[in-house]
Amino acid sequence: MRPLTLTGLLLRCGVLAVVLFIVVVIALKLGAVPVSLYGLGLDLLHVLLRKTSEISSNYDMIVLDIRLPRILLSIVVGASLSVAGTAFQALLRNPLADPYVLGASSGASLGAIATLIVEPYLALPMVLAALVTPVGAFLGAAATIAAVYFLGRREGQIDSSTLLLAGIVSASFLSAIIMFLISTLASRGDLRGMLFWLMGDLSVSIQPSLRWVLGIGFLAATGIIYTTATDLNLMLNGEKEAMHLGVDVRRVRIVVYLAASILTGLAVSVSGSIGYVGLLVPHVMRIIFGSDHRILIPTSAFGGAIAVVIADTLARTVVAPSELPVGAMTALAGAPLFIYLLRRKVA
Repeated sequence: MRPLTLTGLLLRCGVLAVVLFIVVVIALKLGAVPVSLYGLGLDLLHVLLRKTSEISSNYDMIVLDIRLPRILLSIVVGASLSVAGTAFQALLRNPLADPYVLGASSGASLGAIATLIVEPYLALPMVLAALVTPVGAFLGAAATIAAVYFLGRREGQIDSSTLLLAGIVSASFLSAIIMFLISTLASRGDLRGMLFWLMGDLSVSIQPSLRWVLGIGFLAATGIIYTTATDLNLMLNGEKEAMHLGVDVRRVRIVVYLAASILTGLAVSVSGSIGYVGLLVPHVMRIIFGSDHRILIPTSAFGGAIAVVIADTLARTVVAPSELPVGAMTALAGAPLFIYLLRRKVA
């Protein structure tokens, strides 16, 4: 393992941050209504210099009230799914593992939908009501990952083929339960909205209190996973070898599972199920920057943010003024990669 310097880490993250900034600027410009970012920049500069008291109403509504919050949500969702995918791949020593393939996204979706159905009957304060859906999504993701993990073990060791099969079967079973709940309990007016949300939807407006929950939850869970980066590097050679090198495998497993489930639950609770981000991005970052998780975790966060912002921009511009599900855009890139990796692993 090569020594890691702070300069090297900041340089890699800085490059990706510049790419993310460029992607965000382009995303602010593109849409059903074209926006001149040059004019927007001048208006913002005038406000900062106090030469004018307000931004153009068109810019204020389209860019600041609609596109910018959606882009920021895309950044958090993409980064969360990518870090969760990186953690699952390292912990399970399986390059095909990610929240979508392992069924964690389906479990989080079921938990979120269950809380949405129950929430009107709880009469909770607004502050607590904003936390119900993320908590339900987290519990659903954590329970699913625990079940898949135990189903994927044979004679005390993780079997990759059994693990993937358990994840796929679990996802299919949970999806069937979700469709049953939506078809029987959701009103006809809400049915189309729930189905669109299940395929990945970032257009939903969220409360300010929930935005704080998302931001703090992402930073906390990612920071927890990053503290285990060195242990994850050692566990790539096997749990027994890592134990001989002094790694508390049981503690690392529990910590990473819980933190990755939190990230998955937070992302799914506000965006629905966006597949393949946790599969695609870690592989691309691993090819570019190597497999050292001290570098891979933060670069995957930036890479996931870039990927979902691009996917969301395409989703709302390809057939504008209508929109496509964001999950459909990520599947176009993720599904072929999954097939390629699966074929290469079998070969």
